[in-house]
Amino acid sequence: MGSEITFFALAVPAVLFAGVSKGGFGSGAAFAATPLLALILDPAQAVGLMLPLLMLMDVGALRPYWRQWDWRSARLLIAGALPGIGLGAAVFGLTDPDTFRLLIGAVAIGFVAWQGARAAAWLRPARAPMGPAAGLLAGLVAGFTSFISHAGGPPAAMFLLSRGLGKTRYQATTVIVFWAINLLKFLPYAALGFFSVQGLRQGVILAPVALIGVWTGVWFHRRVPERLFFGLTYLFLLATGAKLIWDGLG
Repeated sequence: MGSEITFFALAVPAVLFAGVSKGGFGSGAAFAATPLLALILDPAQAVGLMLPLLMLMDVGALRPYWRQWDWRSARLLIAGALPGIGLGAAVFGLTDPDTFRLLIGAVAIGFVAWQGARAAAWLRPARAPMGPAAGLLAGLVAGFTSFISHAGGPPAAMFLLSRGLGKTRYQATTVIVFWAINLLKFLPYAALGFFSVQGLRQGVILAPVALIGVWTGVWFHRRVPERLFFGLTYLFLLATGAKLIWDGLG
């Protein structure tokens, strides 16, 4: 009972946070749920638990942003993600849980470092839109990091930011891109044994939380600045990333 209480005490805010990000803020903070869950679950169980919930969030976010995406950019990212997902599946099948705690922790801290460098203007979106080759490469990296820890946001964002999209068009494009990427990940996750009966049961309980998060995110997207939301997310990711690296090394 105690372990179940601990699990849901961590999982409910993590899934709610992910849903808010999915629904309103370009999926940037949705990745935060995975490092938190990996503190109490095997990394494969953590990513396996989150995938159906992320897919549900994707479906919930499709309607408010329907056909507002930039389809040309989305196609490039999705096409590039296919080999990235294959690479992620190959790597995941060859390594142990501690290696993936290290990987997820490193991606978490790298995510925050990338966002900090962008905020400090050390990294800037390209002045000219990135071309098709850059889009395919960004999709490949997004597919790989998304497979490992649902952290495909930064490479996709780097490409999309260069395209000069408006806030809603940018958000809608991330929704359709990660809807497709998460759908493509489902069969490899199943083949690698990431899903379990217990995880599916927990996912059913958390499903309403995921949808509430998405609807809240859509509301925030239309009314609330995102700076405070992401600031708290990055602090959270630094702490959990450092803890995962510590556990992996230990």
